[in-house]
Amino acid sequence: MTERIALFPLRTVLFPEGVLPLRIFETRYLDMVRRCLREQTGFGVVLIHAGDEVGTIGELADTGTFARIVDFGQLPDGLLSIVARGERRFRIRHRELQKDGLHLGDVEWIADPAPTAALASDAFPELRAMLAHVLDELGEAYPCGERRMEDALWVSGQLGQLLPVSTAFRQRLLEIDSALERLEMLDAARATDA
Repeated sequence: MTERIALFPLRTVLFPEGVLPLRIFETRYLDMVRRCLREQTGFGVVLIHAGDEVGTIGELADTGTFARIVDFGQLPDGLLSIVARGERRFRIRHRELQKDGLHLGDVEWIADPAPTAALASDAFPELRAMLAHVLDELGEAYPCGERRMEDALWVSGQLGQLLPVSTAFRQRLLEIDSALERLEMLDAARATDA
C-alpha cells in the first residue's frame, strides 16, 4: 500500500531523527511549506542523482526520508528558513511532476527496527565517542533532542547525518535496514580513514 507525498529533491540525505536546515526560495517549495504547515504534514527528502536542485531534476534515489517542519522564520535576506526533522524512511514506487514543478511520489513506508535496539555498553566505543564530540561541538546549532547513545538506530542515524562522508556513502547507509549493519559500515569507514 502506498501513500502520496510531496517530494523535496536535494543534493543531501536526511536520516530519521536527523535535523536539516533549509533556505526556501522557489515558488513550488514555498507553496509546499505553506501546505505542510497548514495541514500539519510533511514532505519527502530524496537525494538527486542527476539534475539540479534549482530547475530541472532528473534521476532521484528510490529511498528517502519523510520530514516535518519543526521551526521556520525569515532570514535577513528575506528568504524563508525552515528546520526539518526526519521521521521515517520510504521507497518511491511512482513519481509525478505537477504543473508547478513540484514532485509528488507514491511511497511505501519502510519499517525500521524498534527504537529500543540496545547497544551493548562496549559496542562501537569510537563511534559513540565521535558522535558525543560532534554533538558537543555543534551544541544548540543542531537540536537533536535527547541523546540516546544506547539506541543503535539513533546513533547510526545521527552519525549518518553528521559525519563528513560522501552523499553516495550516506545514501547507501540510509538504504540499510539494520542499525547494527549501518554502524559496522561506519566503523569500517572510520578505521579506513584513521
